[in-house]
Amino acid sequence: MGRLLRQRTVSLLALLATCAVVPGAVIHFFGGTEVEIPSGFHFFALGISAGLATAAAVVLTLSGARGGDARSVVIGTAFSSMAALLCIHGLMTPGFLVGMNGLVAFSGAATLPVGGAVLSVAAIPQLRRPSAVRPVLILQGVLLTLILALGLTGVIDPALVPAVPEYGSPEAWAALGVGIVIYGVLGVRAGRTYLLTRRTADLTVVFGLMLLAVSLFPALLMDYDEIGWWMGHGFELVGIGLVGVPVALDLHRGAQSRPLTNDLRASELVSGADAFMGPTVRALLVRLGVKDDYTAEHTRGVALRAVQVGEELGLAPVRLRELAVGGLLHDVGKLAVSNDILQKPGALTDDEFDEIRKHPEIGSELVRELGFSKQVARLVLDHHERLDGTGYPRGVGAPDLDIETRIMAVCDVFDALLSKRVYRDAWTLEDALDHLSKAAGTKFDVACVNALECVIEREQAESARRAA
Repeated sequence: MGRLLRQRTVSLLALLATCAVVPGAVIHFFGGTEVEIPSGFHFFALGISAGLATAAAVVLTLSGARGGDARSVVIGTAFSSMAALLCIHGLMTPGFLVGMNGLVAFSGAATLPVGGAVLSVAAIPQLRRPSAVRPVLILQGVLLTLILALGLTGVIDPALVPAVPEYGSPEAWAALGVGIVIYGVLGVRAGRTYLLTRRTADLTVVFGLMLLAVSLFPALLMDYDEIGWWMGHGFELVGIGLVGVPVALDLHRGAQSRPLTNDLRASELVSGADAFMGPTVRALLVRLGVKDDYTAEHTRGVALRAVQVGEELGLAPVRLRELAVGGLLHDVGKLAVSNDILQKPGALTDDEFDEIRKHPEIGSELVRELGFSKQVARLVLDHHERLDGTGYPRGVGAPDLDIETRIMAVCDVFDALLSKRVYRDAWTLEDALDHLSKAAGTKFDVACVNALECVIEREQAESARRAA
């Protein structure tokens, strides 16, 4: 279990580091260069672009509200607050609306921590309810009112707002620490979602969050005469867009945006295979459905149970995704088996059974040719293998069967026993679990059987609570 948890941590950290390394390196190696950029550029470019971003964020909020998606409203609230603070930061450039003032420093330093704090709220489970939209809209109204009041105060009496924190001060370092923690948590959420879905939109969110995290350093530790300070402003605006655009696209498609919520389960990859698994998996599932209804339903059932057991055992998101794909495709080799055999109402002859036993090798070869990973091909090949070496097609034993294959073997048998076939009735849930329990340690992995039992017990308890 400890090894699985370490793999999960490493895969997430590697993704976050990869997204942060380029912008971080640019700031590190080039950010200290001194430049003379006219203050008018700061006033017009940042003030106008951030103002437009504020308007776009408000539109995003209203779209989420119309769709009853409170989490999207939270994201719009965060971005509108960040963009509004950036707008004030630009408009308060000394020498234009006002002279020297503290608000330009205060608003610039507050932008990222405030936005990150609001974004972190998106994971609250209660926000799944449409009734949460109104309170979040009120929150946005309060925040924007406070920001507007702050800006007006700075214009009326610039001396009222202190120029804190000064760049590189202890207060600035403290704000940096808080911001890094917030964006680190958000990055882990989004990273886990991407490793499950492998959607470009979700990767865009991860990169956008890392841009915002990197922007904290020049915003709090650099002065305006260093090019890194200006780069940070650009990274902030780009980061807001990279996180916000995928949310807007999800809303346009009528789907909820998930990267910032950390509530996407691997089981949803199976139930939403059409959205998450790509056109090749979809095409193969359609072919299986046309070939044999039972096989198509069975593959989805096995995939669902397999990822549930994988989550129970603590598998990393990357491995859960491959387990989901392997479960959906584990019987794809049956496309080459005659329907007369697949749907035969009686017992199979030896020759017919030999034909059936070829489907793991045929399926494994097919998924390799289609470009799926070696792990997926291995799951397809070995899902009928047993710990004691009595399985097929290779007859390998425990030393050659990884945890994913052991999960697949348990879930394949479990779903098959619960299914009514033309030649037998479905087993009861208790009998199916009892069969696996008796074979645990010889044919099936004990930890996998126990994990499946935990999943079933949790489902039964949840059903009982709903019924009550």
